[in-house]
Amino acid sequence: MINHLTDQVQADAGGADFARVRRIVKTDEFSSVFRLRPVQKTPHFVLYARSNDLPHARLGVVAAKRFAPRAVTRNTIKRVTREIFRRSALQNVDCIVRLSRPVNSKDGPATTARLKRELRVEIVRLFAAPACKAG
Repeated sequence: MINHLTDQVQADAGGADFARVRRIVKTDEFSSVFRLRPVQKTPHFVLYARSNDLPHARLGVVAAKRFAPRAVTRNTIKRVTREIFRRSALQNVDCIVRLSRPVNSKDGPATTARLKRELRVEIVRLFAAPACKAG
């Protein structure tokens, strides 16, 4: 009960957080968004979006092990995506960002400053899609 109240207070605080109410966590919620066509594509990512009846946007991130073999890389992708999502002015939309192509291999370093810059550029481009801005 206390966590639910805390999440609701954070959800009403302007969206500078990533409380549980701003996440897509249930399988059926992911499935209902995946049924739609992709809204935007970049060299490594695909964005699926669907309007919702909530007063805020929600985010789900899918980073498969086959495209990012190291956990450090997958966690970096999720962290960068959440950071950009929090800073975006999205309203009433469920967004799922899915990694669709390999970003690196097991041979090189797990994450680099160059990789983070490239991820940021692609993810900002995803959230700039018209379907995300309509609210």
